Amino acid sequence: MGTFTFRLPDIGEGIAEAEIVTWHVKVGDRIEEDGKIADVMTDKATVEMESPVSGVVLEVAGAEGDMIAIGSPLVVIETDGEGEVEEVAPAAKAESAPVAAAAPEPVIEATLAPPPPAPAPAPVVEQPVAHAAKVLASPAVRARAADLGIDLAQVKPAEDGRIRHADLDAFLAYNAAGGFRAAGAKRADQQVKVIGLRRRISENMAASKRNIPHFSYVEECDATALEEMRTQLNAARGNRPKLTLLPLLITALCRAMPDFPMLNARFDDEAGVVTRFGSVHLGMATQTDGGLMVPVIRDAQDKNLWQLASEIARLAEAARNGTAKSEELSGSTITLTSLGPLGGVAHTPVINRPEVAIIGPNRIIERPMFVPDGMGGERIEKRKLMNLSISCDHRVVDGWDAASFVQAIKRLIETPVLLLAD
Repeated sequence: MGTFTFRLPDIGEGIAEAEIVTWHVKVGDRIEEDGKIADVMTDKATVEMESPVSGVVLEVAGAEGDMIAIGSPLVVIETDGEGEVEEVAPAAKAESAPVAAAAPEPVIEATLAPPPPAPAPAPVVEQPVAHAAKVLASPAVRARAADLGIDLAQVKPAEDGRIRHADLDAFLAYNAAGGFRAAGAKRADQQVKVIGLRRRISENMAASKRNIPHFSYVEECDATALEEMRTQLNAARGNRPKLTLLPLLITALCRAMPDFPMLNARFDDEAGVVTRFGSVHLGMATQTDGGLMVPVIRDAQDKNLWQLASEIARLAEAARNGTAKSEELSGSTITLTSLGPLGGVAHTPVINRPEVAIIGPNRIIERPMFVPDGMGGERIEKRKLMNLSISCDHRVVDGWDAASFVQAIKRLIETPVLLLAD
């Protein structure tokens, strides 16, 4: 028997250390050649480490969440051969899930609550395998459903066809008579180590709030005409992607931006330099099972509504399934964050440092409103109203500029034909 010391390889780009995110082996496990050892995270990507030899794991470098220097031993493996070998693996297999929080492009504040901790195990009811294969859900959601004895095929997802923890909670609340544990049932305390992407989010949110004096502004917009136009465009879209509200809002933002260059900017506070960008590289906050990521729509000002719709769908899916490239998760100049169906009345998003502004629409609600009757008077109509929130870096953006920018967007939302004008 011999031993093989696998050292953390040089991942490139001047990386000095990496964080152990997930161990795939433990001491005493047998691992085959090319088998997974661990996933490690750098400032640029999550990287999968594979074993170049077969054998039994004798030692591991540390726990999940620990930092390990490049060139340090990661695992020691007892091999079937003879002699002792210390060697750095020749290559590391990079996963297609780069870290959205890589400096200097941090991940912004998570605008959705993280999934609730898994409940204590309950009696498991056997589920037909055919049902589980027909639904989309993360491993954590599948495991929780199995513990509760829930057939995921019976759970209706709230959005995009993917079942989330909130969908399980809703199913439990409405099916308590079926013997499932109530959604509000007492759960055991659980300690969750903050590592990987969640730690990056934590660090960057703290840095953003610590270094940037935020201020926020909220304005109400009448989106009735915008929604009518969106419905008409979708009715005639042919084989083009269906328009959501986001492409229209992004177009409005890009149309208003030339008059407010101080908002499409990044602030290097160490050098004391603000860079104002001619192109709008729009960061699009996207909730994933691993946390909030910010894929970037390059040159959003040059894209029409249908191109924006396609790019939004492509980038959101890439972020959620882990295929987004590093360059697609960095370089934004202003960020848009939308809470979708959870839009709320107003919110105060945290700036995606080193950007200087972040803007977000809130939920559209129907309310009675006084409108001109065309004869010099007013009448009451049911209108679709939406609040628009913005947070800015008060060191480089004045309140007047932020309010004027939102008012310009409001005019475009309330007169949407201008979005299509050349």
